[in-house]
Amino acid sequence: MLAKVLSSSVIGVDAFLVDVEVDSARGLPAFSTVGLPDNAVKESKDRVRSAIKNSGYTFPNGRITVNLAPADIKKEGTIFDLSVAVGLLKAEGIIKNDNLADFIILGELSLDGGVKPVRGVLSVAVLAKELGKSLVLAKANAEEASIVEGVELYGVESLAELVEFLNGDNQLEPYLRGTESVIGAEHIHHLDMAEVRGQESVKRAVEVAAAGGHNLLMIGPPGSGKTMLAKRLPTILTDLTLEEAIETTKIHSVAGMLPVGSSLIKTRPFRSPHHTISDAGLIGGGQIPRPGEVSLAHNGVLFLDEAPEFRKNVLEVLRQPVEDGNVTISRAAISINYPADFMLVCAMNPCPCGYFGDLTRECRCTPPLIERYRGRISGPLMDRIDIHCEVPRVAFSELNDNGKSSSAGETSAVVKVRVDRACALQRERFKRTRATRNGPRIFSNAAMASRHLKKYCTLDEISAALLETAVERLGLSARAYTRILKVARTIADLDESIDIKKPHIAEAIQYRTLDRALA
Repeated sequence: MLAKVLSSSVIGVDAFLVDVEVDSARGLPAFSTVGLPDNAVKESKDRVRSAIKNSGYTFPNGRITVNLAPADIKKEGTIFDLSVAVGLLKAEGIIKNDNLADFIILGELSLDGGVKPVRGVLSVAVLAKELGKSLVLAKANAEEASIVEGVELYGVESLAELVEFLNGDNQLEPYLRGTESVIGAEHIHHLDMAEVRGQESVKRAVEVAAAGGHNLLMIGPPGSGKTMLAKRLPTILTDLTLEEAIETTKIHSVAGMLPVGSSLIKTRPFRSPHHTISDAGLIGGGQIPRPGEVSLAHNGVLFLDEAPEFRKNVLEVLRQPVEDGNVTISRAAISINYPADFMLVCAMNPCPCGYFGDLTRECRCTPPLIERYRGRISGPLMDRIDIHCEVPRVAFSELNDNGKSSSAGETSAVVKVRVDRACALQRERFKRTRATRNGPRIFSNAAMASRHLKKYCTLDEISAALLETAVERLGLSARAYTRILKVARTIADLDESIDIKKPHIAEAIQYRTLDRALA
């Protein structure tokens, strides 16, 4: 007999429907799976056989054919185990329910018939809502899938439990959980900007970067606090909206990196890959495409510590996602798009030994050596970084304050209030604005296109003259010019100023440290 069960798989971060067709016929015992299955899908026959037997059912002793349609798309993983088992039991008449078309069924089977969780269920829940289908999956996945409201969701722990439910012998209550209680939970950070001693000018640059979504480069000797500041950047970023949280969680779910016991990413991601990472690890891809670090940092921060130590080809692949906010991975049969809208934060020493320009330690690097070291970050990539700032060595008097609070600076909570206020102004400004005609919506000054600069970054004569002088003397590129305007707009927003004034332009120009150093 022939049975048909609906299941699903994921391409990129979006799910698509898969028809699991199971045919059980007379003949020599055989179990074949077609429809471009990978090895994990092919091995499901052994898991399905043992699960059915150990659940108390008879496994058919004939020729079994499983087709996963559409047959021209590669299928991978263990997500189809449960749907194949249900289809086989339906073909044998053990499951009598004729309404299997109302359910999307997915899950991995253990040999004893238990149902294990799989990755990507949040994307499948979004698909189930669009199609008006109920969703059956592992009970361990139910909390994650319940984030999508409006989906009838059933979590099962075993194959036998699901068979009894489909036959009407056991009633399962739909899994319900309020989204508000999840997204409204308090965000707890274990780090604070007040722990950073001194470095007030750098803290200001970090605040400007957070308020406008600008990319940031910090240059300074070892131990000056670059990494410490970068790790505290997420503590002053605005809270994730529900839409951003779901989008971020989908990526981590597809990558199999959702924290244990967590159903929703509630805080903005902070990713800090090691400098030995490959270009595929950073940008995504592989034989079976997976999201890379740039996508895992979506709606958050990607921090490259000791940026010149990364391989040049790895750094160069950052150009497209930094500019476009997404990554396109092309293969012969398919092209996959991953979102990658993140803040790029880089830290580097001023020279190979780290002490060029340091007043307390002598630098032994030659000028050609320093030039080659800085040249590891190409000009086009450097142009895409809005803010360059120097991080000097911290004075002993600021480190050893004997309990005084003067050098501790403001807490993250205090800074975040100003950042939230500036971001609210930007959301109001861009509430009906998109980067392109059919492109993503704009939420920050850093995402403005050229036409938006003319509308929101107009300058008076004094400010325009100052910027013109800076462009000519420093030899700035057109991209660097637009970056200065965007940063100046953010500084004005922090001051709650409608117009961009001379002090805002002057501060934005100061954040082009490398342009000034190389001029």
